[in-house]
Parts: sequence; structure tokens; C-alpha cells
Amino acid sequence: MAAGGARKPLILAVVGDASVEQRLVADLVRRFGGDYEVVGETSADTALETVAESSEVAVVIASQRLAGMTGIEFLGRAHAAAPAARRGLLIAYGDPGRNDAVIEAMTFARIDQWLWQPWEPAEELLYPCVSALLAAWARGRDVPRFEAVRIVGEQWSARSHELRDLLQRNGVPHGFYAADSREGRELLGSARRDGSRLPLTVFPDGRVLVDPSNAEVASALGVRTRPEESSCELAVVGAGPAGLAAALYGASEGLSTVLLEAEALGGQAGTSTMIRNYLGFPRGISGEELARLASEQATLFGASFVYSRVVDLRSGGGAHELVLSDGTTITARAVVLATGVTYRRLDVPGTDRLIGAGVFYGAAATEAQALAGQPVFVVGAANSAGQAALHLARYASRVTLVVRGPSLAAKMSNYLIREIERASNIAVRTQTEIVEATGGGRLERLTLHHTASAAEEVVDAAGLFVLIGALPHTDWLPTTLMRDEDGYIRTGRDLIDGEGNAPAHWPLRRAPALYETSMPGVFAAGDVRHRSIKRVASAVGEGSVTVQQVHEHLSDLSPTAPRHHARPRGIASA
Repeated sequence: MAAGGARKPLILAVVGDASVEQRLVADLVRRFGGDYEVVGETSADTALETVAESSEVAVVIASQRLAGMTGIEFLGRAHAAAPAARRGLLIAYGDPGRNDAVIEAMTFARIDQWLWQPWEPAEELLYPCVSALLAAWARGRDVPRFEAVRIVGEQWSARSHELRDLLQRNGVPHGFYAADSREGRELLGSARRDGSRLPLTVFPDGRVLVDPSNAEVASALGVRTRPEESSCELAVVGAGPAGLAAALYGASEGLSTVLLEAEALGGQAGTSTMIRNYLGFPRGISGEELARLASEQATLFGASFVYSRVVDLRSGGGAHELVLSDGTTITARAVVLATGVTYRRLDVPGTDRLIGAGVFYGAAATEAQALAGQPVFVVGAANSAGQAALHLARYASRVTLVVRGPSLAAKMSNYLIREIERASNIAVRTQTEIVEATGGGRLERLTLHHTASAAEEVVDAAGLFVLIGALPHTDWLPTTLMRDEDGYIRTGRDLIDGEGNAPAHWPLRRAPALYETSMPGVFAAGDVRHRSIKRVASAVGEGSVTVQQVHEHLSDLSPTAPRHHARPRGIASA
């Protein structure tokens, strides 16, 4: 049994059947015993004592059938004693009650994972699940780890926040050190800087950048900021789900493909702490991880990633020229616009001044731990706001969801609403608006206006996260590319008038393809497209479908060319 002086973090397995408990412990010791203390118990009460006596509990696994309580009830009590520990429920094949119990427990975040019994082969059914639980636990630990970038700045500086958020969304391990902290002063001293210009970025090889641009940080990390070639067959603008899918399928089908992104992999979806309704991930997946895996896939198929902003698009002679922010140009035979959307700003006095100093747009996962034990507010009523509230509730003393409408039902998925209702430290304030944000160097208070009673209330607030919809990132496009009144790009049938005619300046005899814009050979996919469905799965679908239409367009330009190019490196098609 683990005691308070255990030198290794604890993996606890609680199984009512002694023979099953012994087999499970033996398998866990074989794989994880070198780094963790593995303890097995058959009694729930004894296991709870073990949790209470242990200094560091990493993972608790419990079978659903225990004497005196269910496994889910046990995991709830264990979580109260060791809130950082990850929880796995062991469920048996053929258990008639397992489906309802597991679905409810996962929906309301009472377990983090489920494991099958029997779990043989362990390499397939047991070890990956436990490894995922341990990885999730390790991410929440405040322990020394490799930092590709160390940032020295002011805690509530907008630019410091922007850099941290950018690195977080791109999966770059980093550390932040307040300039007035001991570590921050030591870094400034070793870099021979006085701190008059911040933020400062320090790299493992000793390079120091003072108040760098995003492109300078990317270049220092070895990320390409200019295309290697001046031309390609397919250029994809935007690395959200739609853009990543287009780049992946374009490259996998042999097209020379360049993916251009100005901020972070994953786009708006990349800020989601947990996507629970994406096909194939029943336990959920973070937007950051989904984007990372997709970018790895696209790169393996040969897509070239360039970190740069596209500022202009020019078309002529069957080709398209993309102008980058540094003046570099790249010519493509086809273009997919997957620029997504940017968060809509909250037009409230005080918020602009406090951006990055307590006011954040999007989920801003990097700031959650910094707000531990403090009151936090989330503005919004859609899924992204619900996901942000649930994530923040793991750290904040209280999370208040501010909703203009009468309920969450109009825009938020039912599973999120139910999970929010079950969370003890989340409050929902409907028919409420924020009318002012105040504070000295950082956010301190918010003024709420209750529309039903016209009453106002001033509340303490350490953080305000704004997720109130978005605007398409299309203001850089030429006026000849047709958009709707809100700026979303029209494609396919939405370019055709009531009499079945293509746009007046459409030069081809064929009609525009389903995702083709008013510029032949330029396609749009994902949230930036008019009438698109704002879901990750639909964005991925649109991005992949555009590649077929790109092939058809290229075939029209070169009728004798094969419809599909040869695939690289003998990789088979899915």
C-alpha cells in the first residue's frame, strides 16, 4: 500500500474480484512499475484510505462493480481527495448496465477514460488507455520540463499573452517568467538586458530576441516563413480543420501543395480544450492535438507549411498569385481559401484596454492555471463558450456564463448544457450583458446589466473570456471575389442568380463547382464559406472535397492530363 512518503506517483487499481485485481496490477507493474508505484485493492474503503495517505496520485482505476458502491461513485470520492488524479473506469464486456453508466459518467466528466475487461492484449486495450491518462495527468503538473522558448514579460501584458497563446496553440513547449520574479530577473541578467523592452524570448542555444514579431519567433524555432519554391499546384490559405484537410488530401494525391498560415494550427477549433462530438474520438480530443496530428499527416504526405500572412490574391492567365506580408509571392494553379473566422469583439468600455490583462478572446487555455482560485466570467452561448467554461471550472473558484438570451438551448449542444448544470462552480446568468470592465493594470471588476429588470450589478472578476461569434477573415481579398453581406465567401450555387446564370464576369462555359468561388480555380472551404455548417467535421469534409474539384479544374486547364496525379512514396489512398 502506498503511504504519504511514497517516492513515486501512485497508480491505484480498485477491483472487487481479487483474481482480476491481481492480474491487472501485474500487467500495470510490467509496463509502468519503473516510474510509478502500482497498488491494488479490492475494498473501496481501504482504497480511499490509500488515496488520502498518498502524497501524489496519478491515476485511479476502478471496476464498476465494487462492494458498497459503484466504481463511478468511488471515483467521485477519490477525485475529492485527489483532484489532480485521472480516473479510469474498468467495465466488463456483456455488463447490461455498462452503456448507460459510462455514457452518463463521461458526459458529466465524472470519469476521464474507460478500460475494457478483459483487457488482453494489454498492448492494445490497456496500456494505451493508461498512457493517455498519465499523459493528461502529467500535463497538469507544475514540474520542470523542456522549454523551447522562455518568455520574460509582464504578467498581464497583452503582447506577453499573445506570445504565450501563439506558442500554446502551435504545440511549442515554453515557459513564462514574470519580469519581477526571481527567475525573470535571472533570465534578464544572463541575457544582459535591463527589462526596459519586453517581452523577451530566450532560446535553448542562447539566442535572445527583444519584443520579437511572431514571424521572428517562428523563424528562430526553425519554421519556414517563406516558400521554398515560387510556384505550386495547390496553395491552401489557412491551417484550420478545412485547410489542413485540403492540404493533406492535395498532397496525398500528388499535388505540390503549400499550406500558408499566419497564426496557429487548428484555427478557431484549435482553441477548443475538448472536442467531444468529432467522429472517431468517443473520449474526446483537444483542438490542439487534432491540429497537431493533422499537420503531421499532411507533412508526411509532402505538404509544405509556411508561416506567413497572405495579404493579396491576384488571378490571370489560369494562375493565381498570392502576395505574402513580406512582399514574397507564390504562384499556384489552384487555391483553397480556408481562412476561417476571427472572434467578434465585445464593444464594451474598458475591454480593449485590458486585452491580455484579464480580458481574452477565445478559450485562452494558457491563462486558465494563472486564474486558479479566482472568479472568472465567460460571455457566449454556443459550444465554444460552454467548453471554455467547463475547462476554466477546473481552476477558477467560480465561473459565470453570461448569456444575452433566455437560455443556452438555442445554440449549445445538449450534452454541454447538462454538463454545465452538473458543475458545482459554474453559474449561468441569462438575459444579462456586460456593460463595463474596470481595473488598474489588469481586470478587477465587471458591471453586469440585467435586461429583464434593467438593474446593474458590479462584480469582482479576475478573467473575462469572450466567445460571442465570429467574423470571416476575408477583408484582404479582391473585390471581384463575391461575398455575402457579412463577408462570407459565396461558392457554387450561391453564385448563380434566380435565372440560373453565373456571375457576369465568370469566364468559363461550365458552372462554378460546389465549393468554387467567383474566381475560377479559387475554392473556399470551412467556416469562411457562405452557408457552411460551423462544425469541425463539416470543415474537414469540405476541405477534402475541394481537392476533387481542384483536380477537375486542373484537368479542364490541361485536358490531356490524368485526373489524379501519382501518389508519393507508395502511400495508398484511404
